[in-house]
Order: sequence, then structure tokens, then C-alpha cells
Amino acid sequence: AAVFPSVSLTAAVAIVVQYKAPILFNKHKPWIETTYHGIVTENDDKVLLDPPLIALDKDAPLRYAGEICGFRIHGQNVPFEAVLQKEHTFTIQAYDCGEGPDGANMKKSHKATVHIQVNDINEYSPVFKEKSYKATVIEGKKYDSILKVEAVDADCSFQFSQICSYEIVTPDVPFTIDKDGFIKNTEKLSYGKEHMYKLTVTAYDCGKNRASEDVLVKISVKPTCKPSWKGFNKRIEYEPGTGSLALFPSMHLETCDEPITSIRATIELETNHIGKGCDRDTYSEKSLHKLCGASSGTVELLPAPSSSANWTVGLPTDNGHDSDQVFEFNGTQSIKVPDGLVSTSLKEPFTVSVWMRHGPGAHEKETILCNSDKTEMNRHHYSLYVHNCRLILLLRQDPSEAENYKPAEFHWKLDQVCDKEWHHYVLNVEFPTVSLFVDGNTFEPFLVTEDYPLHASKIETQLTIGACWQGGNARMAQFFRGNLAGLMIRSGKLENKKVIDCLYTCKEGLDVQLPEEVASAVKVRTSSLTVEGDDIDAFDKVMQHISYLNSRQFPTPGIRHLRISTTVKCFNEETCVTVPDAEGYVMVLQPEEPKISLSGIDHFARSAAEFESPEGVTLFPELRIVSTITREVEADPETEVTEGNDDDPTVQETVVSEEIMHNLDTCEVTVIGDELDGEHESLELDVSQLQQRGLEMSSSNLGLVVTGVNTMSNYEQVLHLIRYKNWHTEALFDRKFKLVCSELNGRYISNDFKVEVNVIHTVNPVEHANNAMMQPNFINPVHHASVDLSGHNLVNAHQASVVPSAATIVIVVCVSFLVFMIILGVFRIRAAHQRTMRDQENGKENEMDWDDSALTITVNPMEVTLSAVNTFEVISLWKCVEPKEVTITKQKLEIDYSAIMSITVLRLER
Repeated sequence: AAVFPSVSLTAAVAIVVQYKAPILFNKHKPWIETTYHGIVTENDDKVLLDPPLIALDKDAPLRYAGEICGFRIHGQNVPFEAVLQKEHTFTIQAYDCGEGPDGANMKKSHKATVHIQVNDINEYSPVFKEKSYKATVIEGKKYDSILKVEAVDADCSFQFSQICSYEIVTPDVPFTIDKDGFIKNTEKLSYGKEHMYKLTVTAYDCGKNRASEDVLVKISVKPTCKPSWKGFNKRIEYEPGTGSLALFPSMHLETCDEPITSIRATIELETNHIGKGCDRDTYSEKSLHKLCGASSGTVELLPAPSSSANWTVGLPTDNGHDSDQVFEFNGTQSIKVPDGLVSTSLKEPFTVSVWMRHGPGAHEKETILCNSDKTEMNRHHYSLYVHNCRLILLLRQDPSEAENYKPAEFHWKLDQVCDKEWHHYVLNVEFPTVSLFVDGNTFEPFLVTEDYPLHASKIETQLTIGACWQGGNARMAQFFRGNLAGLMIRSGKLENKKVIDCLYTCKEGLDVQLPEEVASAVKVRTSSLTVEGDDIDAFDKVMQHISYLNSRQFPTPGIRHLRISTTVKCFNEETCVTVPDAEGYVMVLQPEEPKISLSGIDHFARSAAEFESPEGVTLFPELRIVSTITREVEADPETEVTEGNDDDPTVQETVVSEEIMHNLDTCEVTVIGDELDGEHESLELDVSQLQQRGLEMSSSNLGLVVTGVNTMSNYEQVLHLIRYKNWHTEALFDRKFKLVCSELNGRYISNDFKVEVNVIHTVNPVEHANNAMMQPNFINPVHHASVDLSGHNLVNAHQASVVPSAATIVIVVCVSFLVFMIILGVFRIRAAHQRTMRDQENGKENEMDWDDSALTITVNPMEVTLSAVNTFEVISLWKCVEPKEVTITKQKLEIDYSAIMSITVLRLER
């Protein structure tokens, strides 16, 4: 039988390729049947088609153009795929071994065609063409494509060699990648948020194999050039008393190289929340008028409550603005100005000024100031009121012979009236002209109405604030709602523009000192501090020279907001660059607050004659006013070493007290106890001395008030001159007073300095017949010089007293009484010493003021010397005859005498 050896096909098959010129285009499209039917067995993945799926192409056998590369299934969510089976076709021929071992004369068979179909397996994973990818993007922009990553697969079949998807492995990044490997951002990127993103990307082939190694993608974010102010610190700290502080020392404007033609910047400092619109001196309005150069005649209608100006007591104040004297009116309160304080018929010209903060109120009239009939009638002689965001001055003329119409109401329609901000209003009235200044700017009335002059009447008038009297209803009406301060009337003269500007000017604000090289390059408007220019470098230099300045010695601490608004123009365009507003704030630090201390003699005695004299008694002869601040300083590390540890020195902060000089604006002397009785006592001060120092005085039965902004030295000199007089001192033994001084309208207040003054009454002895009796030989005459106590001389003792026949009994009685008094004196000395020790522990400095100095009296015959006592005592009655009653207290001596021969007064000094 013939032997048919098996044939195995291997890949080692030589294929001869004949070169043909390539066709440059794909001429024909593939052909398939129009309809197929398929059957698939459950749990099987092969579909049998009828007819079989065969595609033909007329471009065959051309490579590529004549080859079928795959099938594509169209339809949504179809769970099938067409797999292309690779086929290899070749011919095969058999031959025998011939006639011998050498194969000679071998015979060949016919040629047969062999068709081999290769089924591919997914043996390779995708591999990225690059080891890493990099890209750069500009912030603030969304891209359609940032970069493309690409992977390849070494499998032969279409299914396993194709990359079906890519995936960003890194979580929570603002990027996405599509199936073709294109990466784009999902949101606008910010350089300030992230400078560079690092992404890990992988790939999958169509057989679900993942890339063998993921690839790193770096995407850098490049900041865009944003026009803005650079080098601007949002928080700027200002230390009081340091002068000007540069706000923008390192700031410059970034315009991104745009062709700039002009720049305009407005710097605003917001201070509306401080006091009355900004940091101003909080002295009384009357003092401020003087400081600003206003002449005399100004009457303050809303003064700070005091013993001499008590009509504002009980009126609510705004305590949230660092001691500014601001009064609140809630629509129910009003006050009456005391009669005689302001003339009822204002002489022309006159000025009314006021600080006011008012919001949109009701549609009713709201009275600021009103002069009306006191009873019965309902006539308003003059008034200043608000109505529907209008400021209105009513000024009715006095009765006259000519009953002609005359201007009576002046209306100003102002936004400032209802904007809930502080504004300063000054009305200069020179009939028939009325000029209004609001925050230093002039406003003309938009409406003036006329009326007849008032009819003659004998009804008295009254001046009220916050409401107006309605005679018909016998009540107050037209109540004001808002805040008022500094309400003043000045009769006979008008305020000039310089004074008005001074009253409104802030003590803080923006300042600019331009260097010469850039002074001509820009224009500065100091009212709003607007800087304009076309040279960026010069513009930056000007901005760097803008400063904050607060000239108050004790400024109000807190925040002042800053805002820079900028407009930039380019060639042929109105606005080419938009610069956002730069916002920050100045933090004014807490100033080192002064402590005002009053000291001096706080307890002394004077004779009754001095109280009754025309000069009276000086209350504060040795008064001393000192102001100090306490600050912490770092100790010298070379000298300050922690005790017991020389190797580890510790520097500690030390508290020191430093004396400073500043002004006072008020010193008030009040009576402790009963009020002053004007019929027999008074507090007096030389008015000429006050006027020389620019100070004023007011007094009442409660005391005396000195006002005016002046130095502590001048206040000392004036207070030294205050005298107390009492021309009926028979029943007076002591009087107590209290002195308090303050600065900045009560912002800083001194200690309460209390003074007690005692009255020494003169003792007049009664002469008896036995005074002329002869003295026995066993009694030596005793001579006692009279002692002068603070200018008051007690009665001189008789130089030659005679002891009667009953002298022995009297001497025994007197000696016994003397022993008793010495024992009593010892106890009182001990008690006084204990009081002295307590006073020293409490830091008090009490001393007696006597005209003679350090007097010590030796009492015969026992030679007792006493000292270091706080008060005086009468401790011995020598050669007395029948003393009926002796009462000794700390402050006075009361004796009912039948006869007195000699009195020795002992002064005991601490």
C-alpha cells in the first residue's frame, strides 16, 4: 500500500512577493449580502448566520484596498460584535523520493490550494508610546483638548490590537479623557489654587486588557496676567503718636503691557463709624469754637451734664463713640433750655450750628430747635426742623408798623438730611439772606416762603430742643428722631468760612507728600485724594507716598476701611484694562491712656476770721496736677538675669510710668454734703485771671466748674486761686469739697481729690474778781506765750495770776484733771498712730496745714513732749478755777468757763 506521510504546516514557509506598482486610491467599496439571519445557542457566544458572513472587495488582491479589515455593528446597546478571522492562502505540492536515495527522477503531484484561518488570542497589553506627557495651560480658560496620550497593542487581530478606551486613574481632578486619548479640563483652572496637576492615565484594548504600565501626565497652570494692584497689604497697623504712616510703600499697578494712555485712582478712607463721621477732638463744642478762632458770644445749648449745666441730665447719650457728647432723641424726649441763656429776640446777624444724624423719618415735622410762646398761644418765633428730607429754618419777624410780607421760611432739599450719616450744619443768618454750610460746602435754599410779622404779645417765650410747644394742645409736639450734638447759637456775628472748615475738619485722613521728580507727573485732589497720570512709574511713586495721619494725641482705636478704585484707558478705547478695587483697612491701635492725678494738702484748719475775711480761704493752695502713662518695656538682657539661674538669662517685660503733658478741658469743684447757702457762703474765683488764660467759669449752689482747653499748668494756677468764703461761721466747724479734672470731654478723668477744711473758733475768757488776788509765795508765776494757729491767735493768758486762799484744793483738782488729760492724750496719740499706719497702707497722703512749722510744746511741770499725731488737742488747763464743763473732740474744743486764768494749746503734728 502506498504510504502517505503526514504533512505539518509551520511558519517557516518561504513566500515570494512579486512587486507591483501600488494603486494610489481605494476604488471599490466592500460588498456584503443585504440580509442575514442568525441563530445563537443559549450560553454560547457564536452566532450561525445564514448565509455566512462574507465580504468581498473588487480591489483585491491589492493590499489594503482589497483587504477586509473588519465589521462594524450599528445599533445601541447591541450585545454582539463581529470578529474578523484572519486567513492565509497558499498552494502545496507533494513529490516522491525518485529512483534512488539521491532523489533523482522524482515525481511531483499537482498543486493544491490550502486555506488557513488563524484565530487570534489577546496575549498583549497596551503600551504607551511615551514614558510621560507634559502640557501647560493658562489659568481661567477651558480647553477642548489640552494634550493627547497614545497607547499601542501588539496583538494581530483587530479586536485585540485596537485601544478601545483611556482612563484617568487619579481621583478628584478637574480633567477628563476621551476614547481617543484627548485630555481636557472640566473647569477653569486657577494658578493660585494649584500650580501643577499630576495625573495617572491608563489604557484598555478592546479585549479589556489594561496597559502594562500607567503613564504620568503633568499639566502646569500658568497664571494669566491680571491687571491689579500688586504689593498691597490688606491690614495696616497705625500706632498713635507716630505721625504719618505710608499706606502703600511697595505697591505698583500691573497693566499686563497694555498700551496705557491714562490712569486714575481714587483712594477712600471710610471713617463714618468713628464719632461724628471721623476722628475729631472730643472737646466740648464751645471749646472747639474757641480753638477754631470763633469770637465770644457762642452759647452751647447741648452741653455735657454738669452741676452748672444740668438741663441735659437724663437725656440719653450715645456711648458707643468714644466719649463724643452725642445725644439721642427717639421721638418722645425734649428738653427746655434755661431762661436767659439765649436772648429771646436774636439780634441780627446770628449763627446756628449743629451736628445731626438723621434717617428717613415719618412725614411729620421733626424739631431740632424751637423758640415758641410759653403758654396759651401757638406761635413759633423761630425754629429749625426737618420735614420730608428737607431742612427748614422758620424765622418770623418781630411786630412792626409795616404789615408787609417778609421772608419767613427757608427750605433746603438735601440728601444728607436722611442718609443716616453725621453731617455738620451751619446757618449764617443776615436777614433776609440765609447761608447754609453742610460739611463745609455752601447750599442755597431752593424755596423761600413769606409771611406777615408776628403780632405784638406779652406772652413769654421758651426755647426747646427736640420738640416744640403746641399752645392749643398744651403739650410738646413735632418730636425729633435721630442724634444731635454741638448745638450752638452765636448772636451778633456770623461764622466765617475758616472757622466753619475748622469745626468740620477731621483730625485723621489721607496725606501725600510728593517728591519733586514726580510732582508734575500727576494731579492730586486732596478732597477725595484722586491721583491721575499717564506715566505708570511716576504713578506708582505717588501711590507709594500716600500716608495715613491722625494728629490726635489720643486717637480713637479701631478699623478704618480703605478702598482704591482705578480706571485705566488705552489708545482708541475708553477702557481697555479692568482693574479690580483693592480693599484693606487701617487698624488704629489702642493709645496708651493717661492717668490724671490730683494731689496736695487735703486736710487743714483756718481761723473763723479768715473765712469771714474779704479774701476767704484758699482751698487748693498746693494742688499738683500730674498725668502719667504706664507702658511695658523690655528689660536689658545683659542686666536682667533670672535669679538663681545665671546660665539661662530670661528677659522680662518691665512696667514703667512716664509723665506726659497734655491739655485739660474741665475741672469741677463740688460741695460734699449740704449745698452752698448763698446767703452766707460762696466759692469765688478771679474772672480776670480766667480770661487771661482763655478759660471760663460757671457756678451754682453745687459748686464751680472751670472749662476750656488749656494746659495742666494753667489749670493748676487757676485752681490755686479758688477761695471759699463764709461770713457766718458761728455754727460752722468743717466743710468738705471734691475736685475732679478731665480731658477730651470726659474721656479721661482724674481721681477724686477731696479736701476737708476745719474752722478754728476764737476763745474769749471771762474775767472774774478773784483774778486780781495775790499769788501765794509757794506758787511761782507761769508765763505762757500765745500760740498762733494758722493766723488765729488765742487769748493771751494773764501774766500774774493770783491763787486764792482755797488754792490748795484748786491745785489738787487741776493736777488731777491734768493727769486725766495726759492719759487721754496718750490714748489719742496711739489711736492717731494706728490711723496713720492704715493711711500709709492705703497710699493716702494726709497732713495738717499750719502756718507755724513743726511746733512742739513742752508741758510743765511734767515735761511731756508729743509729736507724730494727725490733729491737735487742748490737753491742759492750768490754774483753772471751777471749770464747769469741758468737751474735747478731734475737731473742736467746747468749754463752759466760770473762770480761766491760762490756756496752753498744744499743736501735735504728724
